[in-house]
Amino acid sequence: MKEQSFLETLTERRLLAIVRGTDADAALRTVITLAEEGVELIEVSLVTPGAVRVIRDARAALGESAGLGAGTVVTAADARAAADAGASYLVTPAVSEAVRTGHELGLPVLAGALTPTEVVTALSEGATAIKLFPASLGGTRHLRALRDPFPQVPFVPVGGVGVAEAREYLDAGAVAVGVGSPLVGDAAAGGGIDALKERIKSFLDAL
Repeated sequence: MKEQSFLETLTERRLLAIVRGTDADAALRTVITLAEEGVELIEVSLVTPGAVRVIRDARAALGESAGLGAGTVVTAADARAAADAGASYLVTPAVSEAVRTGHELGLPVLAGALTPTEVVTALSEGATAIKLFPASLGGTRHLRALRDPFPQVPFVPVGGVGVAEAREYLDAGAVAVGVGSPLVGDAAAGGGIDALKERIKSFLDAL
């Protein structure tokens, strides 16, 4: 996935699903369900056991065009392993060596940042967009404050974003939101798929 394509999908679809679980098979089932139900950008957190295998198997199941990425990418080794498994973009929790490595690998990088200094540093390292994390610390007021000096920077709030908060962040100028447990629930730990489908519908309707 090229940077422009990643940004366009973020802006048009407005939702990045974050799959973080305790069971690789359940995580894979969750990824495939999200994709089948219309979520176009899905991140598999590397803290999930067997995450690299989940990404590889999901890529094989969903095809080359699926918006499948890797999250919680911290080190250069993480970035390379995710790319080798088929991740088409990377998401980091902070500004780390993974941002530059992802950029060097030709992958879009959604880099975690909270302060103006971190935003500038992430962009200088090659970040495609900024993951405002944890968004719950400052809420929409913090997002609006950051957008004053950085009006052209694509911000994606992550952390504590439910259905109601998602709409508020978009209204405050976010290009998209990243959502983990409020969307995925316990599905990536073996929970029910029917409940996951209901949550997916609620988020897609809201956005």
